[in-house]
Amino acid sequence: MSTKKCCLGIVAIYIVCAGCFVAKPASAQAYRLPAAAFHPFGRSIINEQHNLELISSACQVGFRYTGTKFQLTVSIPSWMHHNYLQYELDGVYQKRIRVDSALKEPIEITAPTAGAHTIWIYKATEAHTGAIILHAASAQDIQALQRPAAPLIEFIGNSITCGAAADASEVPCGAGPYHNQHNAYMAYGPRVARALGVNYIMSSVSGIGIYRNWNSDNPIMLQVYENTDFQVQSQHRWNFSTYTPQIVSIALGTNDFSDGDGKTPRKPFDSATYVLKYIQFIQLVKTKYPTAQIALLSSGMLHDKKREQLQNCLTTVKEKIDALYPSAKPVALHFFQPMYAKGCTGHPSVEDHEVLAKELIPFYRKLLSN
Repeated sequence: MSTKKCCLGIVAIYIVCAGCFVAKPASAQAYRLPAAAFHPFGRSIINEQHNLELISSACQVGFRYTGTKFQLTVSIPSWMHHNYLQYELDGVYQKRIRVDSALKEPIEITAPTAGAHTIWIYKATEAHTGAIILHAASAQDIQALQRPAAPLIEFIGNSITCGAAADASEVPCGAGPYHNQHNAYMAYGPRVARALGVNYIMSSVSGIGIYRNWNSDNPIMLQVYENTDFQVQSQHRWNFSTYTPQIVSIALGTNDFSDGDGKTPRKPFDSATYVLKYIQFIQLVKTKYPTAQIALLSSGMLHDKKREQLQNCLTTVKEKIDALYPSAKPVALHFFQPMYAKGCTGHPSVEDHEVLAKELIPFYRKLLSN
């Protein structure tokens, strides 16, 4: 069997093929790292086939290697048609990569020059889009990287936090499935983290709210936060000891205020229920991260009366949480400037996320220094 055919078999039957690469001279050895040797950052699992499933938005893996060629053996669940990765090479963002269900060969990324390189691979889409399954990575002198030690921010939120509907540069708005315009790397949270030199994880679900969702009453974030993939019926519970964020940033409210699709019955916004459920959710978060600073963000997508009402609710939540936890750091609030978003279906575009991030950087910088 040729080397190429052997490698193709990895994707088809999920078997580690130890001889997939022809031996190289000692000065330029090729190595193949199985997924179990990776160091993922973000919500992920090692599945029964010993492959790595990237689950949460911007969940990432990094590698150091030499030469111009880097290969990543990857697949998606059988029920999916396609999904998206994106990558950063030598500290510079490159592009999204479409992963199709029919993919049979490893994804190959070519560096412009030989020598040493660093690459970080990110899941461009959110947890509800489905996992992206990594089987192996191959390159000369390859090493799996861990994220450098740094403070950590967890960004909890909805489609805005996901970077959903933000990037129509490749697929126009409205064309194909919802996740075609996802770009988690360019969302406000990762932008803030990169600007401040800190690590981040993203816990976000499109359409979700504090006491009701965009067009339904449940499941709300309180019901799914403890599940690895944010699915209410999930069998996988997330291990919260994996990370210890210094700041937990929560941006939930846009969908609670939504008028829905205009067809499904929807009651007027209930501020008392919103405040009650928000308090309950923060209490849940505090059971996971007792020492984390809680930061609450409003929504730049809301205007006029809705904007004012959300800000009043968040102020009440802060007052009640501060009273319940007098020895903890006070809850921090940030109220966004109103924005008329230019992305798909009223979402912030990639350029809008840059505006949001610039507004937020001083806020988080101050919290990190406390």
